[in-house]
Amino acid sequence: MARLFPRALPVFLYVLLTAVSAHARAAQGGGALPGYRFESGGWTYVHLEGTPEEIGFQHGALLATEIADMVNVMKLELAHDTRREWGFYREAARKQLWPHIDAEYQQELTGIAKGVQSRGVKLGLWDIVALNGSIELSEYYVPWLNKRAGAERARLAPHITPAGRCSAFVATGSYTRGGTIVIAHNNWSTYAEGARWTIVFDIQPAHGHRILMDGEPGVITSEDDFGENDAGLMITETTIIGFEGWDPAGKPEFVRSRKAMQYGGTIDEYVSILKEGNNGGYANDWLIGDSRTGEIAYLELGLKSTPLWRTKDGYFVSSNFARDGDVLKYDTPTFRYDDLEKSPNARRVTWEKKMAANRGQIDVALAEKLEADHDDSYAGREEANQRSLCGHVDLSKDGMEDEGGWGPYYPAGAVTGKVADSEMASRLSFAAHAGHPCGEDFLAGPFLKAHPEYSYLKPILKDMKSGPWTTFAAGEKQ
Repeated sequence: MARLFPRALPVFLYVLLTAVSAHARAAQGGGALPGYRFESGGWTYVHLEGTPEEIGFQHGALLATEIADMVNVMKLELAHDTRREWGFYREAARKQLWPHIDAEYQQELTGIAKGVQSRGVKLGLWDIVALNGSIELSEYYVPWLNKRAGAERARLAPHITPAGRCSAFVATGSYTRGGTIVIAHNNWSTYAEGARWTIVFDIQPAHGHRILMDGEPGVITSEDDFGENDAGLMITETTIIGFEGWDPAGKPEFVRSRKAMQYGGTIDEYVSILKEGNNGGYANDWLIGDSRTGEIAYLELGLKSTPLWRTKDGYFVSSNFARDGDVLKYDTPTFRYDDLEKSPNARRVTWEKKMAANRGQIDVALAEKLEADHDDSYAGREEANQRSLCGHVDLSKDGMEDEGGWGPYYPAGAVTGKVADSEMASRLSFAAHAGHPCGEDFLAGPFLKAHPEYSYLKPILKDMKSGPWTTFAAGEKQ
């Protein structure tokens, strides 16, 4: 009997070394990955699981082509809009962001870079970090940096203001059919970004909650922030227009928002994580629902003021406006809440009317219709433009210069829609619509012919076709 163990030992070592070798091959892209992807309804569904580095590597390997394409979009847009080349953003990512990123997410970002490189794409870690921080660096850090450069330099610098991204609501209690929470969001961005902002991520991390969210290739958080976790939380947000401020010692927003989704089990936990180390970057109005309790909340995450409202019977609407007195005074000093011609305020008025008119009837089907709405409350007519909930800046002669730097007829507006209710959230499921929620297609060729002033976008502008509403769920396979 004493001789059995030595004989068994080589077998044991062989099995162990084989397992380790297989894991190493997977980590280098040479073996089977637990992650996978498939296409549905105009979206790319991506499942990721494991440790932070494993999740990152799968992300980078599965979406290497799309990540390289997205970086090219950001290079062109940022160079034109901010007059700063991609090398500036790589360096800002290294110096401004990286020292304040949790180790877990440093590992995931490093994994993405390795995954991309395993597919022959020549991008480095700082490209990936810059991509993740592109909004907060370009629209918050750069204006702060320009201002610090002195009055004359600031005068000569391009005018940069946070873009008016998104229309959203969350409702519960007597406002919804059956009293369940209903949450809805349409993402506003440039069409160059929006045509690519069509990833559904199913993330099963080794630690924390499982997440289902929409997002961009190469980015570890949703970024337009629509998602759910297996603790029953439902979240979304819209950008706060006219925001000023940046804390160079703070934690990047893309890290805080991802961490809140992964580790927030209650509304209070979610809010606490978002506020911890707030750097002021990508300042948003956050809409949060707890499908287990029926409670909803609204966090106005300024830098100097961070008020929170919550209810179990009511609604919160959001369309890029600040509402709290201190946020208006200290964080958004140039925003005018009473200027109803401006897109954020016009959409706020429309939302309020829609909520009142549909009290007790709001459900997923109605939410999809509201996300597609073309009412212009200021003009008093139905018209697809910069003031409709389903935004079409490309159809507006006025554009949205003060609400994001989008000039007349700029190719931007609502690029996706997402909706869910408590029952769907309990199953980690939501419905998503690629392209304009109203169903209209954007065609790059005819647009560029009609608007040659935007010919510089030709290398990155492509058709954005409107897909069907499609339901996704965690663990789904084609």
